[in-house]
Amino acid sequence: MRLDEQTRADFPILERIVNGQPLVYLDSAASSQKPRAVIEAMTRYYERSHSNVHRSIHTLGEEATELYEAARDRVQRFIGAPRRDEVIFTRGTTDGLSLLADTLALTLSAGDEVLVTRMEHHSNLVPWQMAAQRRGATIKAVPVVGEGRLDLDALDRLITGRTRVVSVAHVSNVLGTINPVAEIGRRAHAAGAIMVVDGAQAAPHMALDMSRLECDFYAFSGHKMLGPTGIGVLWGRREILERLEPARGGSEMIKQVWIDHAQYNDLPWRFEPGTPPIAEAIGLTAAVEYLEKLGMERVAEHEGALAAQAVEALATIPGVTVFGPRRAEPRGAVIAFAVEGLHPHDVAAYLDGEGIAVRAGHHCAQPLLDFLGVVGTTRASFGVYTSPDDVDRLARALPGIRAAL
Repeated sequence: MRLDEQTRADFPILERIVNGQPLVYLDSAASSQKPRAVIEAMTRYYERSHSNVHRSIHTLGEEATELYEAARDRVQRFIGAPRRDEVIFTRGTTDGLSLLADTLALTLSAGDEVLVTRMEHHSNLVPWQMAAQRRGATIKAVPVVGEGRLDLDALDRLITGRTRVVSVAHVSNVLGTINPVAEIGRRAHAAGAIMVVDGAQAAPHMALDMSRLECDFYAFSGHKMLGPTGIGVLWGRREILERLEPARGGSEMIKQVWIDHAQYNDLPWRFEPGTPPIAEAIGLTAAVEYLEKLGMERVAEHEGALAAQAVEALATIPGVTVFGPRRAEPRGAVIAFAVEGLHPHDVAAYLDGEGIAVRAGHHCAQPLLDFLGVVGTTRASFGVYTSPDDVDRLARALPGIRAAL
């Protein structure tokens, strides 16, 4: 049985009719749909166990705390983290990377360098720009070459004795390029730099093992991996986390406070100020359990086959340009394309009329789109519930778009 045949009935929203057509949801890279298991887990928490965590000694408080911390254990196993106290809950990838940039900014000095790439999502670019501006550091970027791969020769030239942070997307949210983060991490570490990975487009689609990725920090979002919005994960190597001072303060992240100073809490709570996303953590537990039952190797195989099918089908349509790697090697579960003479928003609006939901615009990756020479693209992206028929419907809809518009 194909993966989509096994899973589709678990996603209530896929029963919708949109503009007179059965919904084809091809926008999972922006936010995935949620299975009943996630919806029911969060509802059950609110109906039976809701309370704040870590403070109350009453029954509801203890239940909520147990459920919240169990989510940390589940995420630890899912990503192959050595320790549970390396798992920091955030509001999402953007928040995790911003938290990290704020924290590492305290360690930067004038003349230091932060190395990113030209294919980064703005969430892995703007926080580093802000940190560099505050500290007098410099931002450098690894160029993109060919069909959308990083220029690793340029990487070697750009890493210097002043490089303090290297931050790279595991998978491009536009091109689908899967970057060799372990190799980049080895080169960053050889120069004494900290290696950061934006895993927003990788964690939902492939097996992860932090012990093998050669990175020091890894960020991802719950809502892209079948979980709820409002929660994400920042994994950090313990020996580095222990050296860092928190850049955000408030409740939960302290042990004791005096008027003029405070003693910070242990890991991971020193980086989790305020009331945490409790229900969302419980929903994330259910999402992780759902993915684990499917098997991440099987998820990667299913979505890789859909991406290959989409590249092959769309590349043969006259006037359609497909961006990103075109060869047989694995790529992420996204495909960005342009239709000659049409704005991507018009393409997306036309497809919506056919019941097909896609993304259109610059995908928060404007430096990359400048390199591609376009103002925007239309993007189709896939999940465990996406079927080959969904890809076929997209391919069948596109040839008639000019006549319709």
